[in-house]
Amino acid sequence: MSRDKLAIDGGVPIRDQPLPPMYPGGMAIGEEEKQAVLAVLEDKSLFRYRSISGSPSRVAAFEQKFAEHMGARFGLAVSSGTAALHTGLVALGIGPGDEVIIPAYTFIASAGAVIAARAVPIIAEVDDSLTLDPDDLERHLTPRTRAIMPVHMRGAPCDMDRVIAFARRNGLRVIEDVAQADGASYHGQRLGTFGDVGAFSLQYHKVITTGEGGAVLTDDPVLYERANIFHDGAGGFFGSRRQPVPVSFFPGLNYRMSEIAGALALVQLNRLEWLLRTMRSRKARIRAAIEPTMREKGLHFRRLHDPEGEAAVALILLMPTAGQAREMARALTAENIGAGSLFSEAIPDWHVAFHWKHILTRATPTADGCPFRCPLYDGDPRYSEDMAPRTLDLLGRSVHVNVSPLLTETDADQIGEGIVKVLNALRWQPF
Repeated sequence: MSRDKLAIDGGVPIRDQPLPPMYPGGMAIGEEEKQAVLAVLEDKSLFRYRSISGSPSRVAAFEQKFAEHMGARFGLAVSSGTAALHTGLVALGIGPGDEVIIPAYTFIASAGAVIAARAVPIIAEVDDSLTLDPDDLERHLTPRTRAIMPVHMRGAPCDMDRVIAFARRNGLRVIEDVAQADGASYHGQRLGTFGDVGAFSLQYHKVITTGEGGAVLTDDPVLYERANIFHDGAGGFFGSRRQPVPVSFFPGLNYRMSEIAGALALVQLNRLEWLLRTMRSRKARIRAAIEPTMREKGLHFRRLHDPEGEAAVALILLMPTAGQAREMARALTAENIGAGSLFSEAIPDWHVAFHWKHILTRATPTADGCPFRCPLYDGDPRYSEDMAPRTLDLLGRSVHVNVSPLLTETDADQIGEGIVKVLNALRWQPF
């Protein structure tokens, strides 16, 4: 049977089994992580402020090493990426009556953290990089705008030059959501160090992981101390103040990281550069194999603001229409090359604002409706399913393939072969 015939039409698949799972740090877990966790259990010291054995805190060690690795002055470990965003927003003084501009393509936690801070998320378009469109910022600027939250989606940096310039020109704070781009950079500088605050995730799907966890970075000692106070509601009792700055204590929450997570984070941080190097190498191999066919067909990749700096967790192609993207994704999946389109009205996905029904309807846990209906807020976010039409168009036309660090060179070659096979076999007009 011909290998040129698509598997979806009864041909022989390019691969005889599906691609490896896409949990970069999670699939790299090995003996070092096991020993690190066992050491914490043997110490019986699971809480950073109460070491039974006298061992130094693993969480404190991770905070220092993570900040140093990323090039920031201060690091704070927290319990999740959402906690990192919430903590960063509170550190910046974001609260009732304020608006924060976020992209229409990001995980719902970006919007949820803004609402948790009692502020209102204002949803802007993405461009063909699938990150926040700097050209759409001016349209959303109001007297209530306090901050911008660029999100480095699917491992790729936003256009931070333009985002930072717009923020500084208009007196706005910047909190970077780096949840999907741990370790990536923009023109040689690590993501999460451009804005006032950087928020990272160590959840299981991310580049490095503790299962659940996160981190906050900043160069500002006042912001760091405010974040430290907020993430630890008992900070005053434990005397956890770490910087001699004039910041008064205020009530906080419990977003502290456990020593078990801290031990895992230290080991995973040592794996970060290998993970990035491997994903970048495999993606470059795939891209080189399909570029000639892409040019011949007049097709385009997702635009990258810094191809060398991205985390390379995914290959994303832009097709002429959403129907063609769905057809290509189905054909690739039949070849055992898992692929998907990034938007469908029929498939709920909390990475797309279109599907944030409870936010679009301004649902709140209490009847007062805050922060949307609040004496301090007189704005109107004008939410609707079609409020970001360009975003929906771009996502609908995108074909997404994960680039796992578990891919061998043979796997990468098969992905390239499969994409070329599908592009050549499907007769779409016009390209």
